[in-house]
Amino acid sequence: MANTPPTVLTFAATDPSSGAGVQADIMALSSIGCYPLSVITGVTVQDTVGVESVMPLDADSINDQARTILEDVSVSAFKLGLLGSVENVAVIAEIVADYPDVPLIIDPILASGRGDELSNEEMQAAMCELLFPQATLITPNSLEARRLAYYDEGDEVKHSSLEECALRLIEMGSEYVMITGTHERSHDVVNSLYGMQIIGGTPGLIKDYHWERLAGSYHGSGCTLTSAITACLAHGLSMEEAVHEAQEFTWQTLRHAFRPGMGQFIPDRFFWARESEGQEKASELQH
Repeated sequence: MANTPPTVLTFAATDPSSGAGVQADIMALSSIGCYPLSVITGVTVQDTVGVESVMPLDADSINDQARTILEDVSVSAFKLGLLGSVENVAVIAEIVADYPDVPLIIDPILASGRGDELSNEEMQAAMCELLFPQATLITPNSLEARRLAYYDEGDEVKHSSLEECALRLIEMGSEYVMITGTHERSHDVVNSLYGMQIIGGTPGLIKDYHWERLAGSYHGSGCTLTSAITACLAHGLSMEEAVHEAQEFTWQTLRHAFRPGMGQFIPDRFFWARESEGQEKASELQH
């Protein structure tokens, strides 16, 4: 029998377009050689343009889904996406607390790419107070980082740097924070990893990563990146190795993105398979 690949359990809502949500997680995890398990936190009505509505599942259902599969399968990592309600945040915090040795990677989704609100203030507070203290890594974009770092001090958001936001998020308990810079007005996209520095042993910037800014708007880039980091960690890479490899993978999915509808581009999580297919066809034509 073949060896079992690393297993990752993702908690996320559905996305009928498969651009984001649990479908995106499953594709990214599979593409990087993991076996994805999934707990559905909600059902969304959305397309490649934006999110029309979110119907959260009840917390008891989420607890049953997770407890049942966790009694059967040993997981290498947890990945959290859109959670849907305060009650869901609370029950998931209880679940992951029973597995303190399993890495917990959180994509704290607050809004869609179009700007549709997906998380209220109560949910943000619950994530900060119940989930972040258990997190191995959280991956907010710059807008989310500012909102979450000062979730109880709204006026401070306008005056804080991203480094200050990262340090506040680390103070909440997360071991690492990676802030993505897609929404910043910079020539390149700059993603920054923060955590305990080797020299001095104090929290701070570990590394900035610069990536060519690609034209277009993408649906599911954040889900792809966080799932890719989770997959790399599940394979045993260190945090810095996982973050670098996952960014490379995600950038390639965006470079090969396609536009199946009238809205945003969709990252191609299986770009490598289609590249190989194209090379094989070209080789056949040459012969």
